[in-house]
Amino acid sequence: MVVPFFDLKAQYAALEKEILSAIADFLPKQQLILGETVENFERHLSRYCHTPHAIGVSSGTDALALALESLEIQAGDEVIVPAFTYFATASVVVRRGAKPVFCDIDPLTYNLNPHLLESLLTSRTKAIIPVHLFGHAAPMPEILAWAMRHNVEVIEDAAQAIGAEIHGARVGSFGRMAAFSFYPTKNLGAFGDAGALTAHRDEDAIRLRMLRAQGSKERYVHEGIGGAFRLDALQALILSIKLPHLESWHEARQQHARYYLHHLSDIEGLSLPVTLDGYRHTYNQFVIRTKQRDALRAHLQNMGIYTEIYYPRALPDQPIFVQLGYHKCSCPEARAAAREVLALPIYPELTEEALQKVVHAIRLFFNKNG
Repeated sequence: MVVPFFDLKAQYAALEKEILSAIADFLPKQQLILGETVENFERHLSRYCHTPHAIGVSSGTDALALALESLEIQAGDEVIVPAFTYFATASVVVRRGAKPVFCDIDPLTYNLNPHLLESLLTSRTKAIIPVHLFGHAAPMPEILAWAMRHNVEVIEDAAQAIGAEIHGARVGSFGRMAAFSFYPTKNLGAFGDAGALTAHRDEDAIRLRMLRAQGSKERYVHEGIGGAFRLDALQALILSIKLPHLESWHEARQQHARYYLHHLSDIEGLSLPVTLDGYRHTYNQFVIRTKQRDALRAHLQNMGIYTEIYYPRALPDQPIFVQLGYHKCSCPEARAAAREVLALPIYPELTEEALQKVVHAIRLFFNKNG
């Protein structure tokens, strides 16, 4: 029995009839760019995220880029980002001509460590992008309090954490803006690249909608630069079909996580995910940690179990950031995580048989190598 890291076919099979029926109704209308289908998804997404506004865009990366453009982040500005996350969180800062300032992480949640922010603050600090990594929210109360004291804008990177919560408040509702990704393997995935922004202020929503459409609110009248960052209507249709299932998919992931936590918690030398008090973890990834990471991964693959490494290199060590001189960050926790983390299969359709096989294989490895 092979256990894939993710199985998109299983999710599609459960929704195939509904999706094909909706597409059959959609295609004859040929309203492919923006329009009613996108607006309908945006309304439902804003309601889900507990925000006044949701703006569909072309990807999670473009969502982050639009947020920075909307806030007029520019050359000479500094933006604080975690040292351990996906490349796009920092690359969009560089694309604006600004400087990413890397903050080390909390080794338990892998999220940005708010206690280090004061040491990173300068007169050029204009924004911070906390990432809700792996489905566990970043410590937003502490981050927001710090940002308010220093007049720093907060852009949430919620690409991996739709539905995650802190004391009932959902990610995407904390900062001035938030970016979401609907890459196919996310908890809510499109049939290709897609993303969204959430916002509190009416003026921010108006500006973001303008920037996603070549800086235009009125056809052929351009008040900004922007770009072609619109959410395809077909992707909005798919996401609208999937969104009502999202809570049940979260629950399935959480159930799988409880199984792993129960059956792996006694293994010495293996660290498991934590969920802070009052937080709701949505487990976009179930990430374990061991100094024997590479050997364990090879062992699991030999047994037909596929895993992924998020992320094998801390951001300050990415060649382009070294080349640009942005690597001057000790960030020991980020670099240790990069050497030790391993993501196990956690997708909703995972069977109990598959979970048992993963647990058995991990226990077998540590019995031999512990």
